[in-house]
Amino acid sequence: MLSYILPFIILILVVVFIHEYGHYYFAKRYGVGVTDFSIGFGKEIIGWNDKSGTRWKICWIPLGGYVKFFGDRNVFSQADQEKIVQKYNEVDREKLFVLKPLYQRVLIVFGGPLANFLLALAIFFSIYTFVGKDFTPAVINEVQKDSPAMVGGLKQNDIILEIDGNKVESIMDVSKFITLSTDDIIDFKVKRSYDELILKIKPDTVLGEDNLGNQVNKRIVGIKLGAYNNQINHIKLGPAQAIYHAANEVFYVSISSLKYIGAMIFGKADTSQLGGPIRIAKISGQVAEFGVLAFISMMAYISISLGLINLFPIPMLDGGHLMFYAFEKVLGRPLSQKTQEGFFRIGLFLLLSLMFFTTFNDLKDLGLFR
Repeated sequence: MLSYILPFIILILVVVFIHEYGHYYFAKRYGVGVTDFSIGFGKEIIGWNDKSGTRWKICWIPLGGYVKFFGDRNVFSQADQEKIVQKYNEVDREKLFVLKPLYQRVLIVFGGPLANFLLALAIFFSIYTFVGKDFTPAVINEVQKDSPAMVGGLKQNDIILEIDGNKVESIMDVSKFITLSTDDIIDFKVKRSYDELILKIKPDTVLGEDNLGNQVNKRIVGIKLGAYNNQINHIKLGPAQAIYHAANEVFYVSISSLKYIGAMIFGKADTSQLGGPIRIAKISGQVAEFGVLAFISMMAYISISLGLINLFPIPMLDGGHLMFYAFEKVLGRPLSQKTQEGFFRIGLFLLLSLMFFTTFNDLKDLGLFR
């Protein structure tokens, strides 16, 4: 159990710290006072004050964090500005978040998710630069009898060029693109002799195991792959290529995640794969056993997920505050405090529902529910 908990705590500490530091960086840049920078919730374990008066602390419940701004009862959104202004002198007013121009408040809020995307970008860039990226073409060595691949027309020795319009740069891309596809039909673009063909394959969904041994519903087409001419092409990239491929990976994962979430909402994707802290902790421990490289790669994907989720237009999340600012821009004034509180209640209900659902999936994954 300790082998799961320790990697999980390290992962959460890093991605949450980076997220909150994104808020902190822009807040300090625009002169907003920061009273607390907390990793975790609940009772403080350890903490210290810096020269500017910010309390940096780590708390007992490592499931998030927060940056608290000077004078703000609600961290990001306030409508009753006049009441707040009356409480502070002219010097202190300069440190108030609510009195900053709209674009500065937007950047401060957006800074958290932005930092998560930049962390993922930095991780992928470092891997591609110092470890390398695989560019081994994917060749079909075998097509299983009566499989979706055979029915759809895939043949032995076909070289897979694209899946659903996504360029296949290595063997590892094939399973990734198939797994993240949410369409009933997957388009395969293959090279056969001197011809390029587009074939439509309808995958089967079967209960199987992932690379870590966890039970998952897998989409399969029934092919076995090999390296083109049996040669592995794994190369270290220069800075320009590394940043390009790193940005492309962050973009692809973000778009695919949004498509998958949309498909789950409309009942077209498997919701049993949606997990919470327990599943993340379990997978963190399993991945850590494969080494540092696998673990920091997972950290990049979790960081992207955290950035994306926080941009959802749900009150209590960064995206909810950005939604309020969009209203403020259109209306020319902030929403009333009463209206904001109504939105916050809705947001709390949605978040609690999501937590309940993911926790149920986690417990089912552990075998406590059938």
